[in-house]
Amino acid sequence: MKLEHRIANLFRSAAISLALIWNAASAMDITVIAPNAVKLPLLEIAARHEAATGHRMVFSWGGTEAITQRIREGEPFDVVVSSAQSIDSLMQDGLIAPASRTPFAKSAIGVASRAGMAKPDISSVDGVKESLLRAKSIAVSSGTSGRHLLELFARLGVAEQIRSKLRQPPSGAQIGEMVASGEVELGFQQVSELVHVKGIEYLGPLPAEIQFITVYSAGVGGKSGLQEAGAAFLRRLVQTESESVFNRAGLEPCQ
Repeated sequence: MKLEHRIANLFRSAAISLALIWNAASAMDITVIAPNAVKLPLLEIAARHEAATGHRMVFSWGGTEAITQRIREGEPFDVVVSSAQSIDSLMQDGLIAPASRTPFAKSAIGVASRAGMAKPDISSVDGVKESLLRAKSIAVSSGTSGRHLLELFARLGVAEQIRSKLRQPPSGAQIGEMVASGEVELGFQQVSELVHVKGIEYLGPLPAEIQFITVYSAGVGGKSGLQEAGAAFLRRLVQTESESVFNRAGLEPCQ
């Protein structure tokens, strides 16, 4: 091999080594607090982001109510995902960088019963009302959808009749798992938290007349030292390539 070729190869090897060292040195851990309702799509999108940037996305999961409380109590984070209402509230308190607010997906409330049981009719408001009265046990979440459902039950005039059989576990609990185990007969939660659960019959979303849509948003921590890296992940959430990921998870991308 000619001397100039050997020298060129040495320079290429050195350049590659320096690039690897630089990438390793510049890689960062980005901490993300997010709700279970968007866990599957976020993990898939995060894997793409890690491959593209070299940064590591470190997730901590919970319910929207618990997430808000954790942040108010001072838990450090670079990115937070929650309901739009929670993000707005945290932003008003200076806990999220104002310009970082990023709505990215919507979720409807779904209904599930245990697999193998006779399917309750939820195709109409009257059907939902009758299904609630017939069910021996019912579970709703403690998050945004749960608050809507408790108000809905009152509007439907069944709140008192179902009070003794209604369960509302702590924020972050998986209603689908409670249904699958037989702990409850009928469960209500975000569609994205039900469609992939084994052992349940996903019955569909609530009828439009009584439906409630939760918008999920993200923001960068106001005290984060990695605000630009966090903002880059938020930009990936709203890229066109992420839309199919949300669709597969039972979510609708924000336009």
